[in-house]
Amino acid sequence: MIRITILDTYSNSNDSMQQEASISPSNTLLQDIPIEVENHQRLGWKPLLTASIEAFFVRYREHLVWLHGGMFLFFLAVILLPLFLSEPPEDATPLSHFTTFANFAMWGLWFPLTLLSVIFTGRSWCGLLCPMGAASEWGNKAGLQRPIPRWMQWQGTPIASFLLITILGQTVGVRDHPEAIAEVFGGTMLLAIIIGLIYGRNKRAWCRHMCPIGLLLGIFSRIGAVQFLARRPRPGGDRYTEKTVCPTLIDIPRKQESRHCIECFRCVHPDTRGGLHLRLRHPGEEVEQIRDHNPNPFEVWFLFLGTGIALGGFLWLVLPQYGHLRQSIGEWFIENGHYWIGESGPWWLMSIHPERREVFNWLDFGTIIGFMVAVMLLITALLGLTTWLSAWLSGQLQGDKSLRERFTELGYQYAPVAMVSLVIGLGASLFQPLEDLNPALPGLAKGTLFTAGLLWSLWLGDRILKRQGVAGSYRWIPLLPGAMGSLTVGTAWWPGIFVI
Repeated sequence: MIRITILDTYSNSNDSMQQEASISPSNTLLQDIPIEVENHQRLGWKPLLTASIEAFFVRYREHLVWLHGGMFLFFLAVILLPLFLSEPPEDATPLSHFTTFANFAMWGLWFPLTLLSVIFTGRSWCGLLCPMGAASEWGNKAGLQRPIPRWMQWQGTPIASFLLITILGQTVGVRDHPEAIAEVFGGTMLLAIIIGLIYGRNKRAWCRHMCPIGLLLGIFSRIGAVQFLARRPRPGGDRYTEKTVCPTLIDIPRKQESRHCIECFRCVHPDTRGGLHLRLRHPGEEVEQIRDHNPNPFEVWFLFLGTGIALGGFLWLVLPQYGHLRQSIGEWFIENGHYWIGESGPWWLMSIHPERREVFNWLDFGTIIGFMVAVMLLITALLGLTTWLSAWLSGQLQGDKSLRERFTELGYQYAPVAMVSLVIGLGASLFQPLEDLNPALPGLAKGTLFTAGLLWSLWLGDRILKRQGVAGSYRWIPLLPGAMGSLTVGTAWWPGIFVI
C-alpha cells in the first residue's frame, strides 16, 4: 500500500494544507499501485495531477536508466556520426542528410527547447534525459569517490565553465562544423565522466558545480511552473550537504529554491511523511517571492555575464563593425612586422576548414574573443547600472532591506528577457521552418516571443518591488531603469529578431 498525502499549496510556498480523497487505481498512471490518499477537504485538479505524476515516476524511476542509456547512444550518434559522412550538399535538409539533421537537432531543437522547457517542467531535462549527467553519475559509482574540492564548490566555477565553453564554441565554429560539435560536446561529455570518476560519493558533482548549462537552466527554472517542497520543512534556508540522497547535494528538509533540483524524483516517497512533494505553481512565482527562495548575487551576475557573452557570440557574426575592427587591428600588426597574426593555430582552438572555405588565424581568434568579452562587460555594466538604480530608487521610496539585497532581488527580473534573447539569438534555427510557410513568420514569431519576455520581466520587477514595500502609485519610478535594461538587451538582439 502506497500512502499519498496530497499537499495543496497556495501563494506562500511554505504554507500547505493536507487534503484527502480516494484515487481510483484504474487510473492509467496509477494502475496496479494500491494507493491510500489522506484527505479532509475537496480535492482539486492540481493535487490530483501532481499525485499522479509522483506515482508514475515512483513506479518507473528504477527504469529511467534505460532512457538515460538511449539518450546517451543518440547523443553519441549526433556528435560522432557526421565525422564519418560525406559533406552535405548546399540544398540538404534535416530529412535528407544526417549531418544537417544533427546540426538542426542541436541548435534548432535541443538548445532552444531545453531553455523553454524550464517554464513548464523545470530542470526535467537534467534529471530525466541529459546523457552527460547520467554518464557522470555512472562513472561516480565505479570511481574514486573522493571528497569534492573547495575550488569546485566555489559558486564562480559554473560561471567560468559557461564562459569558457561559449567562447571556445565560437572560435571553433560549433554551430557550423561537425568536428567542432564533436570537440565541444564530446569533450564536455568526457570531462563530465572524468569528474564523476574522481569526485563525490553517489552524487552528480558535475551537475552541481561544473556543467556549463546547468547554472543557466537552474536560474531559468526559478520562473518555471514546477517546484519540489519538503513535506516537513526545517528552518535555516537552503544548505549544501553531501549527506543526502539528493544527487545534486541539496539538504532535502531545508530546500527552498529550484535552481539545483534536477527532478530525478529520488527524494519523492508518497508512502512516507518525509522527503519532497511535487507542487505546480504559476510561472514566475519563485522570482516574485525571491526573498523567500535564497536569492544569490552569483546568479544575478551570471545572468548579466551570460547574456552579454552570448550576445557577443552572435553580434560578431552579423555586425559590420566587427569586420572594420578586425581589419584595423590586422593592419596595425602587419605594419609593425608581427606577421604571425595571419598564421593559423591548432585546430582545437580555432576553425580550420579549407574545404568549407573557413580558416581562422590568430587575428580571428583574438578579435572574436576580445569582441565577445567587450560586449559581455558592456552588457554587464549596463544591466548592473540599471539594476543598481532601481534598487537605489526603491530605497528612496521606502523599500526595505539593504541596497545590496534589493539589487540582488531586482536582478532576477531580467530572467525572462534573457531567456528569450538566448532562444532567439542562438537558437534561430528553431524558427527557420516557419519561413517555408511565410517569409514574415520567423520575424513575427521572434518579435512576439521577445515582447512577451519583456512584459514578463517588467511584471516580475513590479512584484519584487511590491515585496520590498514600494507603494503601487510610485512603483513605476524604480521600474523605469529595469525597463531600460530590458530594452537595451532587446535592441542589442535586434538583428537576430528581424534581420537574420
